[in-house]
Amino acid sequence: MRGRSRSVLLCVCVVIGILCAFPITLRARPFVLVLSQEDFKDAPADDSSAAADPESSADWDDFGDSDPHKSEHELDPDSWRPIFEPDFPLSPNPPSDSEALYYSGISKIMSAATSADVRLSEEGAAEIEAAAESGYPGAQSVLGFLSGMGLLREKSKSKAFLYHHFASDGGNMQSKMALAYIYTRQDMFEKAVKIYAELAEVAVNSFLISKDSPVIEPIRLHNGAEENKEALRKSKGEEDEDFQILEYQAQKGNAGAMYKVGLFYYFGLRGLRRDHSKALSWFLKAVEKGEPRSMELLGEIYARGAGVERNYTKALEWLTLASKQQLYSAYNGMGYLYVKGYGVDKKNYTKAKEYFEKAADNDEVGGHYNLGVMYLKGIGVKRDVKLACKFFIVAANQGQPKAFYQLAKIFHIGVGFKKNIPLATALYKLVAERGPWSSLSRWALESYLKGDVGKAFLLYSRMAELGYEVAQSNAAWILDKYGERSMCLGESGFCTDAERHQRAHSLWWQASEQGNEHAALLIGDAYYYGRGTTRDYERAAEAYMHAKSQSNAQAMFNLGYMYEHGQGLPFDLHLAKRYYDEALEHDPAAKLPVTLALTSLWVRKNYADSFLVHLIDSLPEVYPKLEAWVENVLLEEGNATILTLFACLLTVLYLRERQRRQGAVLAGEVAQQNHPNDIRVPAPN
Repeated sequence: MRGRSRSVLLCVCVVIGILCAFPITLRARPFVLVLSQEDFKDAPADDSSAAADPESSADWDDFGDSDPHKSEHELDPDSWRPIFEPDFPLSPNPPSDSEALYYSGISKIMSAATSADVRLSEEGAAEIEAAAESGYPGAQSVLGFLSGMGLLREKSKSKAFLYHHFASDGGNMQSKMALAYIYTRQDMFEKAVKIYAELAEVAVNSFLISKDSPVIEPIRLHNGAEENKEALRKSKGEEDEDFQILEYQAQKGNAGAMYKVGLFYYFGLRGLRRDHSKALSWFLKAVEKGEPRSMELLGEIYARGAGVERNYTKALEWLTLASKQQLYSAYNGMGYLYVKGYGVDKKNYTKAKEYFEKAADNDEVGGHYNLGVMYLKGIGVKRDVKLACKFFIVAANQGQPKAFYQLAKIFHIGVGFKKNIPLATALYKLVAERGPWSSLSRWALESYLKGDVGKAFLLYSRMAELGYEVAQSNAAWILDKYGERSMCLGESGFCTDAERHQRAHSLWWQASEQGNEHAALLIGDAYYYGRGTTRDYERAAEAYMHAKSQSNAQAMFNLGYMYEHGQGLPFDLHLAKRYYDEALEHDPAAKLPVTLALTSLWVRKNYADSFLVHLIDSLPEVYPKLEAWVENVLLEEGNATILTLFACLLTVLYLRERQRRQGAVLAGEVAQQNHPNDIRVPAPN
């Protein structure tokens, strides 16, 4: 790293932009970590609160001897992958009776969500109950989901917690996610942080050793109240026209296209299913055509044994070739192999450090992260926790998920910094949400794009229970957008309108707690208008305040209106004007409504209790009636057709009358030319 220094971090404030999983398209509002001098622990740089021996503490050793390259089936047991990816390689052992019953039940529930067959759903739930009675963790986890959501049974948070607790003890990772989220919502961070730490470690085990893998965030189905058409268009996988053109170019021998197609299959980008065999094939073809970027990915493939037998010697060869093509991220993989002693004669920490420094000097985020691990652990260097933190902060600033993980551990244990359990919990959660169980999002999106809204809603609901904000807002939006077509199941049969509104309200509320400003706005609307809940202006104001704190212009406008009318807030025209002005400052498109609101405010201030004020106050009551009349009378299918024809007839008659009048005027002008007014009478001879 250029100008590297071993000095203590003396900056008063360090800001880290940490990427979350809930954007309008792919990214969300940044998670901002602000560190002050008070956060630093008063301890020597070689803090002895963790072992200085590089072989003594696997907890801090990201280069430990444990094998991180487990299959996703091993990392996420009882996953629903066999239902959605039947060709995915699973355990070679035949399934037990309980496991077979479990997957049969899941399959029936998923089919019922598509076909709207309540009886089939009940059969599936019965099979899952039978598997749960035998102690099968996956079945216990699903019963926790059904009980917590109130699907085909009475809604019971206590039963849901018990089922998830038993499933978690049995090793079910999704139940661990659900429990950690429950503890976090209740501010029980001491319990939440332990579970999220375990889940984050599992997630990190699936990350790459060389190039930082793309962060595939769950797609938000909506942009505000409208469908997010652009993001959905880019997620159609092999049916996407852009991908088909790219694949055609690759088949015609375009090396760059070959690399991109291989990349899409390797990481499962743009809605494609991951296929390591296809990725390997395309990367090899691209290398033959002279495409250097494929060399690094081939090194990753052989190091991980992804779609091919693991071979560290070949991995080092490919990574070395890539580094010679100035692909500096390849140095990370090479350094990792030397730290581990894989594919080389023996471990060589000095050479590993040199490779990591080369990567860092060329602004490769992985180089900063790996140097941080070496200084944190004291691998080949003198241990320096604060310098390690500096490297992790640089890496985290660039969105490196493993850097989040190391910072989470630092704040969890209190190494270099003071303990901060709530912050550690939040950082662990960011990493944990990128674990193998995030595949639920891909299956939900695929279902939605196929028009299978019921299955998509069920999958997003499962993710919502695990604490994914995007899934919470997607599931709530489906309920609001599609209504009965969402195939929402209630306690007995399909959801009633009340159950559907209540469930959407709960999902929006959870999303708003995690920073979704649109969700907070909708919660405010629900309380203000009494949609799915009792009308409560005070709670509406609280929700709008929450959305306003996230710079939402609509919430600011609503708060101004409530101050103007004294609804849930004290009557205060000065505060009303302030919020109206703030709304315009944050959104110039609000100029017209803000101008009208300020006019109303001026009238109310200068002509209190006048006819104009009463007229303005009556508009909210008149507008819904007018809107209902337009919808029920004018827009009714038969009436709309008749009114359209009538409007066309009036238009034709108007045009014909206009044409007739214009013709008469022209005729008059001609007559005037032929018979001028100033006719001279000939003088007599």
